[in-house]
Amino acid sequence: MNLFDDIRSLVLDTLAGMQAGGALPEGLDMANVAVEPPRDAGHGDMATNAAMVLARPAGLRPRDIAETLAARLSADPRITSAEVAGPGFLNLRLAPSLWHDVVRAALAQGADFGRSDLGQGRRVNVEYVSANPTGPLHVGHTRGAVFGDALASLLDFAGFDVTREYYINDGGAQVDVLARSVYLRYLEAHGQEVAFADGTYPGDYLIEVGRALKDKVGDVYVGQPEAVWLEPIRDFATGAMMDLIRADLKSLGVEMDVFFSEKSLYGTGLIERAIEALREKGLIYRGVLEPPRGKMPEDWEPREQTLFRSTAHGDDVDRPIMKSDGGWTYFAPDIAYHYDKISRGFDLLIDVFGADHGGYVKRMKAAVSALSDGRVPVDIKLCQLVRLYKNGEPFKMSKRAGTFVTLRDVVDEVGPDVTRFVMLTRKNDAPLDFDFDKVLEQSRENPVFYVQYANARVNSVLRKAREAGIAVDDAALGAADLAGLTHEAELALARKIAEWPRLVEIAARANEPHRVAFFLYDLASELHGLWNRGHDDPALRFLQEGDPATSAAKIALVRAAAVVICAGLGILGVTPVDEMR
Repeated sequence: MNLFDDIRSLVLDTLAGMQAGGALPEGLDMANVAVEPPRDAGHGDMATNAAMVLARPAGLRPRDIAETLAARLSADPRITSAEVAGPGFLNLRLAPSLWHDVVRAALAQGADFGRSDLGQGRRVNVEYVSANPTGPLHVGHTRGAVFGDALASLLDFAGFDVTREYYINDGGAQVDVLARSVYLRYLEAHGQEVAFADGTYPGDYLIEVGRALKDKVGDVYVGQPEAVWLEPIRDFATGAMMDLIRADLKSLGVEMDVFFSEKSLYGTGLIERAIEALREKGLIYRGVLEPPRGKMPEDWEPREQTLFRSTAHGDDVDRPIMKSDGGWTYFAPDIAYHYDKISRGFDLLIDVFGADHGGYVKRMKAAVSALSDGRVPVDIKLCQLVRLYKNGEPFKMSKRAGTFVTLRDVVDEVGPDVTRFVMLTRKNDAPLDFDFDKVLEQSRENPVFYVQYANARVNSVLRKAREAGIAVDDAALGAADLAGLTHEAELALARKIAEWPRLVEIAARANEPHRVAFFLYDLASELHGLWNRGHDDPALRFLQEGDPATSAAKIALVRAAAVVICAGLGILGVTPVDEMR
């Protein structure tokens, strides 16, 4: 049930009646007619911009349209008042029975309340994390993992067919560096003194990998030249790192559907086929790029290169796809990877990148546009940095990793649920401060606690109601007489519950799961506010002694709020807490 959609349909039907009666001209585009919560809740329950967006194409004054629309809407029993505001906005107040219907719908539909068919089964690929397999995931990867996973869940809830995917960057020079680093740990496991040169990975996490390699092959590589051991140790080390990464992701509650290896693109013709597809479109050519803007690098020289004409699809400059030695640039396999995604039949691609990939956005969008002839959109989401604090000071690097704080450090410190929720308390492209002390506080300032506490409070009410002999299963509560729920604080909570289906669609359209976290905080605030009012006004208490019917109605309301809280936490990947000590 989406009450906002229902009222919008009523508005559109009324506008159609105005057209049929000659009050409005035919052929008006109604796509931008919206029904939404008013900016000021004191102005009404819902507001519509219908008169404002139709005035110019209709050749009429907005206020004239609004007044006619208001008169006709007021005749509908669902509308208790329709008032024109300002130049032509229309504020609506709804009959309390509609909010009661929302409560019943939430109880009847349970975890499915708010689910949408917005996606209509369209296939979407969400690629996230995709860290180099050279070490454990760090805190920056943590934010990308949480964001990507919550976004995938949100899109699934909104009716998309979602594939979660991790692109393993195992085809570049960094995995050779990994192999050399593991070889040093392997020699160390054999009792040799080793020194880590600049550019190698000195983290303690490779100690066990070196020992595992020794257990597997003995001393077969000791004293051997690099040409003998580089490839097999590279494969062994990459596999070990991916096992570590999978375990890290699992500790955060993240599970991928697909792990796609960059290495699988080489020597298989996949890169060549992707480049040939661009060549057939006239987008591959030999040319010389313009000098870089700003300060000229000392080693820059104008030389002919093989280029992708990415400017034909919105990029700032054309991009090299082949190096002077005939090898592919790092961009070429990425083109091939996205060509493979398109070939797999996805209708929408979403890439979640770190903030340092900002310069990569336009070229990747250009590649996907060119490869799909503009048919498949790609949305690239950048996750900004996370600043960690503890005891008022920046949190120090992990000794195990050597140079950074790992995902596991964060999860071990505060748990996966707190980690996930906090990572979604800012929009992905805004920096985020993660204070280990504050995220464990039991106060309103801690959104994780505040939302979880709201659910726990509802469950405490349910327990006490059962002890009082009141049936509080959802079916029984859904059958309760809700007509007595008329207090403004009660209706405010019902209104917020009614916003959930609309919020799901808004967040899914924008690919912004943080909106779910914000909404849950606001919903929890309404519930806590109603709870606290009961201290001063006994009539608002959820359990009314000696009046099981009234108690059931009030419990139905807060249980409906808990249904939405649990659904929202499910999208965020956070386990609801039923009891807090």
